[in-house]
Amino acid sequence: MKVEIPIRPFWYSDIWIFPKLITIITTLDKQGRVNAAPYSHIMQYDVMHKNPRMYLGFRLTSHTYENIAATGEFVINCPPADYLEDLMETAVFHDEGVCELDNTRFTQIPSLKVKPPSLEECGQIMECTVDQIYELEHPRQGHVIAKIEAIVVDEGHEKMSRAERIKALNMPIGMGDERRTDYFYTFADRLVMHKLEDPPSAVAMGEKIPTTMEWDHDALEAIKPIPPGVRKMIIPQVEDIAKRASAKRVTNEHYLQMMKESDMDEAILERFRSGG
Repeated sequence: MKVEIPIRPFWYSDIWIFPKLITIITTLDKQGRVNAAPYSHIMQYDVMHKNPRMYLGFRLTSHTYENIAATGEFVINCPPADYLEDLMETAVFHDEGVCELDNTRFTQIPSLKVKPPSLEECGQIMECTVDQIYELEHPRQGHVIAKIEAIVVDEGHEKMSRAERIKALNMPIGMGDERRTDYFYTFADRLVMHKLEDPPSAVAMGEKIPTTMEWDHDALEAIKPIPPGVRKMIIPQVEDIAKRASAKRVTNEHYLQMMKESDMDEAILERFRSGG
């Protein structure tokens, strides 16, 4: 039997269990003073690599939001679990102009492309500039869409597999709070990997390429390295382009046009080919 829980203030934290990445956002105010605060209302906005952007939500009265609106720059730092106490220290509501980092073990270092500092102890860092800011109908909440100017990691992490990097970063996972005083975290100390298999139709297809039109040899060669499941989605798009052009055969130019219209390039296809 299930029961309904009334939706009340802070439902996203007190009621709904919502695992989140906990970050520390560093900013500068108009006087150049450093501010740091923990934020989890953050996710990718534009996933295509040609215009990578992030989406963040803030209270309009927060120092972080005010600084971002005033300067247009900020840094997202991902602290390790070993610095959980220091992360929580940045959540303390200090007066304007007080640098929360002064009460922590975090070390400020210059960022590569923006003025706010990065944190040395954070193995994953994202430097951002504002693209759009808009306020919701509710007068106390604002959203920021930001351009990613740089993604920075500890030296050596860029060569690790994803499994290795997850363990090396050792990031805490926020599990919400109660009464805005008791905060809960879990940790990625038990990593499980599941392999995504092709659907039965793709397995049965194997190397067979299910086209409905004649394809030139170079066009077929171009799509062969693509996994069957992805290939199954791409082929109708390419053939549709050929049909719109009243072509009787699919050429490599039709394939390249599909990639352009879909904002795809070889870097995306290489990810499928390599399994990365």
